[in-house]
Amino acid sequence: MRSRLALLVLATTGLMMIAFLVPLALLVRQVAEDRATVRATADVQGIVTVVGTASLDAVRLTVERLAAESRRPVTVYLADSSVLGTDVPPTPAVELARRGASLTAGTAGGGREIVIAVQGRPEGTAVIRTEVSAAEASSGVTRSWLVLAGLGVLLSLVGLAVADRLARSLVRPITALSTVSHRLANAELTARAEPAGPPELRDVAGALNHLAGRIQELLRQEREHVADLSHRLRTPLTVLRLEAESLRDPQEGARLTAAADALERAVTGLIRQARSATTDAGRSDAAAVVADRAEFWAALAEDTQREMTVDLAPGPLPVGLPAEDLAAAVDALLGNVFAHTPDETPFTVRLTARATGGAVLTVADRGPGVPAGLVRRGASGADSTGLGLDICRRAAQASGGRLEITAGEPSGAVMVLHLGPPRP
Repeated sequence: MRSRLALLVLATTGLMMIAFLVPLALLVRQVAEDRATVRATADVQGIVTVVGTASLDAVRLTVERLAAESRRPVTVYLADSSVLGTDVPPTPAVELARRGASLTAGTAGGGREIVIAVQGRPEGTAVIRTEVSAAEASSGVTRSWLVLAGLGVLLSLVGLAVADRLARSLVRPITALSTVSHRLANAELTARAEPAGPPELRDVAGALNHLAGRIQELLRQEREHVADLSHRLRTPLTVLRLEAESLRDPQEGARLTAAADALERAVTGLIRQARSATTDAGRSDAAAVVADRAEFWAALAEDTQREMTVDLAPGPLPVGLPAEDLAAAVDALLGNVFAHTPDETPFTVRLTARATGGAVLTVADRGPGVPAGLVRRGASGADSTGLGLDICRRAAQASGGRLEITAGEPSGAVMVLHLGPPRP
């Protein structure tokens, strides 16, 4: 923007220079020519009386002295064809002046020729001729043009300086607004713009601050709603734990109690995450988390007669994701297998290390495959919320990775969760 304003001012100043300085330069040249012509005319008019009344010797001395003083050729043509002063052949202007007319005419060299008819001599009309050279006519013009050019350059520089100062007063608030908007986009909701600059930019800054405050308020309300909703789950979880403790089969009761405890931990983590305003990615050991969740789902796989193959790389495998979020993503992947494949469908859980740091979790089954669009938030091919795979996708992106899904009837579904390394 600064460069564009500078170019605009430079173009405007250039047009002004052309509109004013060029005619002024031409006027300076014309004034110089007229001044030289007037000065030469005054010089020859000063000897008109001498030429009209004095003797030839006096006229000759006067003409030679004037030529020496003015450094111009001065010639007197008498009616008897005698020539006094500078020996210059008669010109058409001289012939015209012998008829009694005084005039000024241009010469072939670009100068001016001045002829004056003088009456009163006994032999007839005499003619005084002098010539203003092109150099004398343009004397001082070059210097004046240089002064005008310097003035034009100075005005252009002053205009550029003023334009740059004005542009900076406009660009600085705009840059500040852009910086604040980028900080807001990076979840720095406490960023605020300082109203500065023209009234329009101050209005934009105020609107941006109002928008940031409104977003912060809406997020706070959303966190509170999620926390309240999660807190309401504690009551049915307590009832579920009491029901599990009242079962006669100790193993079944222990299994249900463990499941209730895991669900309560998830709810507690959800409440803590909802009430936290930080966006740090955190870190965890993928090998330990995946092993724990695989062990949890192994019991359900045994109940549904599914062959579960677990192949985990030895840990630790640090990833840039909190343990609670990684566990939720693993549960979503494995829960998707149980929700979208029939009983007795075998599946594989494989965890490997990434060459660039982090880990790769692969869950593959031999079921009917994943319906198109299932990874979209809210989409589900079964009676569910349709948020599971979206949770996986967002968890992968939060760690700097991605989620890949291959769907197909013959080979089932292959879901690959790329998890990035912890951030420094």
